[in-house]
Amino acid sequence: MLCLEDLVNLDPFQQLSKERLEWICDRAQIFELLAGEVLVHEGDLVDSLFILVKGKINLTRRSEGIEIPIGQHQAPSFFGEIFILTDDPVHVTVRAFTDCNFYQVKGEDFRKLLHECRNFERMVFRIVERRIRGIESFIRGREKMAALGTLAAGLAHELNNPAAALVRSLGEMPSALLELQRMNLVYGQRNVEEAHTQQWLKVRDQGYDVILNNRLDPVTLSDRETILLEWLEDYGVNQAWKLAEPLAEGGIDTETLEKLMERWRNDNTELREMGLQWLSLSFEVMSMIKHGLRSAQRVSELVQAMKSYSYLDQGIQQEVNIHQGLEDTLRLFAHKLKSGIQVQRNYDQHLPKIFAYGSELNQVWTNLIDNAIDAMDGKGLLEITTQQRDWPRDSALGEPSRREDNCFAQIDIIDSGSGIPPEIQTRIFEQFFTTKLVGHGSGLGLDTVRRIVENRHHGTLSFESQPGRTCFTICLPLSNQ
Repeated sequence: MLCLEDLVNLDPFQQLSKERLEWICDRAQIFELLAGEVLVHEGDLVDSLFILVKGKINLTRRSEGIEIPIGQHQAPSFFGEIFILTDDPVHVTVRAFTDCNFYQVKGEDFRKLLHECRNFERMVFRIVERRIRGIESFIRGREKMAALGTLAAGLAHELNNPAAALVRSLGEMPSALLELQRMNLVYGQRNVEEAHTQQWLKVRDQGYDVILNNRLDPVTLSDRETILLEWLEDYGVNQAWKLAEPLAEGGIDTETLEKLMERWRNDNTELREMGLQWLSLSFEVMSMIKHGLRSAQRVSELVQAMKSYSYLDQGIQQEVNIHQGLEDTLRLFAHKLKSGIQVQRNYDQHLPKIFAYGSELNQVWTNLIDNAIDAMDGKGLLEITTQQRDWPRDSALGEPSRREDNCFAQIDIIDSGSGIPPEIQTRIFEQFFTTKLVGHGSGLGLDTVRRIVENRHHGTLSFESQPGRTCFTICLPLSNQ
């Protein structure tokens, strides 16, 4: 039986009379747990108060397949009161760190004590509040790190292709430039008249213009490559297929080649083919430069998007372009959208900037867009609509006449996913409530969205959901706060 000495070591139980302590002792069950054994798994339903009288236990929470330590209890201590009061699944896994001795009190007995002793109830609720804040603070930190990890992974994925293309282009360029120099030296030794040399340079420069400005469509390019390949093979060029594509990209036709190569057909030196090799390689180098520049620009755009997303080098509050924030967020999720999600933008181009916490608003877009992508399971329609509207006269934010500006920005984020079941729609903004599997959601994402929109920006957040269409609506005042 539970000893009175064990109970009075715990602050709340010091508020109970000896009779009540004896009443608890009569109903408590004793058990032991060996080091490493699990008392409660995350996601379990528990209706018992556990009193730890010997040993130490670890609390962990599963995140992306990994058990993350979030705290400990060392004897004397008690826990389980939160889940008795809320009827929610346990947020953590409880595992013995050392051999432990416990007493277990039924939830109905614990609730009876709360109802009958006001001081006991007050102290328990203070402990509950402190513990919930601690768990919430820890998980919010983990959520931010997880979100950062997700965005970093997406950014790395998006950076990989242009970075690899840039490295590839730069890696191939030195040998190409050396070969061009060698060809120029060999050609110069023949003392060819200036007029013929200028013909080659003119054709090369025209080809550069075609390449840099993308003057040929893919169909024309493919047809031209086939025709050039036939001509090169008839001329007797070795590995003609290597030259056909660059020459086609430069807009070269067979008539031009006939004119340029007429004087070299009967030359028995490497100059018989060298002009073709020189022109093709020149176009290849220009293509490398173009693709390398495009890759570098893409890298720069992604870095700028990340900088804009996080509002680096700016004050806490700024004039925020809502569309820019949405686009920065979509750019960072590009790796998830490519698999089969179509994005439809319906932006009000006259929507003014708002004075807001830019990085926090981007957390709102991140959470809502990420949830929408998950709801569609990689395939569907993501629709984002913005518009400027007037507050209704019965708005919870007050009568319009009391506001500097009666207008607000409305942002609708709509997905074509399975929808939110009606039976849980009233709970989705609750802390720690999530429909995701254990280890894949903290239940704080939408709570964070609500806090940022309503508390930080004095706006409103609402949603409508049915199978095939879920719409989250955010309304933000356009007047300065």
